Amino acid sequence: MLPILTGTAAGGGMTSTVIMLVVMVAVFYFMLIRPENKRKKEQENMRSSLKEGDKITTIGGITGTIVSVKDDKFVLETGADQVRIEFAKWALSTNETATENAKAEAKKRQEEKAKAKAEKKAGK
Repeated sequence: MLPILTGTAAGGGMTSTVIMLVVMVAVFYFMLIRPENKRKKEQENMRSSLKEGDKITTIGGITGTIVSVKDDKFVLETGADQVRIEFAKWALSTNETATENAKAEAKKRQEEKAKAKAEKKAGK
């Protein structure tokens, strides 16, 4: 004969299933959704902070210097022959000028920390 499930046995199984579903949703959120939203936000900030003179690369691999920036477009000057091409901002892949500035800032902060640490050590 088959055992008859009581309300407590069936309810316990349902609770563990719900807990597992909640855990799976949390894992998906922290492993997939949250990093993707963070990356999109960083891309949007990079696109909104474009300025003339920035050296950039497009998603198609074209590199050059920004000549002018409009609301949703920018004009890129490539190479020594000074060809100018207009792109939509979403076509931007990387901003080398911003990357170089960020690296320089990080190096400067690191040097200041090392200097402060050396002064503190010398003062003891």
